[in-house]
Amino acid sequence: MRIRASVHDVLEAPTLPLAVRAYNGARRLASRVGVPVGHLDPERLAARARASTGLSDFGPETFREPLRRLVDSLNGDAALTALGYSIAERSLAGALETRLRLYDFLAREPGVTAGAVRRPVFIIGMPRTGTSILHELFAQDPGVRVPLTWEVNDPVPPPEPDRYHDDPRIAANDELLAGTDRLIPGFRKMHRMGARLPQEDVGITALEFLSMVYEASFRLTGYTRWFHDEADLGPAYALHRRFLQVLQWRMPAERWVLKTPAHLWSLDRLLAEYPDACLVQTHRDPLQVLSSLTSLETTLRGMASDDIDPRAIAREWGELNARALDASVDARESGLVDPAQVIDIQFAEFMSDPFAALRRIYEKFDLGYTDASERAMRTYLETHSDDEHGKHRHRFEDTGLDVAESRERVKRYQEYFDVPSEIS
Repeated sequence: MRIRASVHDVLEAPTLPLAVRAYNGARRLASRVGVPVGHLDPERLAARARASTGLSDFGPETFREPLRRLVDSLNGDAALTALGYSIAERSLAGALETRLRLYDFLAREPGVTAGAVRRPVFIIGMPRTGTSILHELFAQDPGVRVPLTWEVNDPVPPPEPDRYHDDPRIAANDELLAGTDRLIPGFRKMHRMGARLPQEDVGITALEFLSMVYEASFRLTGYTRWFHDEADLGPAYALHRRFLQVLQWRMPAERWVLKTPAHLWSLDRLLAEYPDACLVQTHRDPLQVLSSLTSLETTLRGMASDDIDPRAIAREWGELNARALDASVDARESGLVDPAQVIDIQFAEFMSDPFAALRRIYEKFDLGYTDASERAMRTYLETHSDDEHGKHRHRFEDTGLDVAESRERVKRYQEYFDVPSEIS
């Protein structure tokens, strides 16, 4: 694999298949004569999950308010098409079903929660800063455990060593991902998908309905405001630990390596749950990050809504990203993050020599870098092209944002971490 930066094109929402557009259009016409396109209800979703699984215990009741707020925002803010309602309904009902199975398993196997999660490594860089390929390279180390997409989506029963690489859930998850590819084929240019690829932690915290995965998929004005200004993310991190304990029950983890930029918004809660965490923060010009992220969000949200405004998306994420970057500086200046537990990796450094960057990470946290691990990582890079599904094209000027104003907003972050600008 050649690691390289993106090239550029024009922002635009995806064009869905003709059959989907016809279906959405017919349902929209029906709504004008009194047949609603759709409406989500938390209690109805919970009842559906209970009926589907035959289970009734959702575990701690902490998920109720986040679910209610999320549903209210989906109904009121997201401008969902008929397909969008179907996607949202399946997503929320599926999360509730997985939650039921997870807590049922924990009740039947209480010893699972005694399993230690020692010194987990969290990759906490912003999106589009090399975090995905870094996570994939870590996954090639036999001494490292990463949560794979299939086991995050379907964790119960926990994976077994003798079936870990051919579990039937792998094929089932690949088929689901193929459905997304058929709807928005351009998405794979921006973010590789696969049942055997590492999954982000937002897929785990989604079971508490405290997750940025929902903001990525839908316009959620009310939920986003509440999530970032008021929500207590402590229960999401408590569930996160339980989830890892379930996954490692039969497949022990010598060292977990985890990832999501969402941790930047909640480092205090992350470290309260995992005080011995090792943090890898990747850095890149925030304007380049925002350009790429706006393109990704425009495509992803276009699967569920026809009301897509890339410039509004850019304004929304420009503000959220600046808050996260300022929070990361606050965490260093306040001493919340001990210098001994964090390492900073510049995007250009990683792109130039990923193995030098990896060796620095391994040495910092005494992870035991080996020649065998590096060979496996090199083989992975050689056999997986970063543009095998096409190039991700985006331009900052298409965000509609002023470069100087946007640069000023992230000036503190760039100066603190000495992050060079790529866009002038």
